[in-house]
Amino acid sequence: MFGIGMQELLVILVLVLVIFGAKRLPEIGGGLGRAIRNFRQAASEPDEIDITPKKDQANKTDDEDKKA
Repeated sequence: MFGIGMQELLVILVLVLVIFGAKRLPEIGGGLGRAIRNFRQAASEPDEIDITPKKDQANKTDDEDKKA
């Protein structure tokens, strides 16, 4: 696993526990999981962004303009 043995991983985890404390570890883990999930989702999306309005949104803006 990336050249990190079990002993090195254990030392890293103990240091993280000492620095952040036991109460903050679930919060840090959840944030890290969300970050990884968002990164994977962004990596799988196409590079171009579609800015054309959808039919539902276009009809709503037209109706609002007519009311004004």
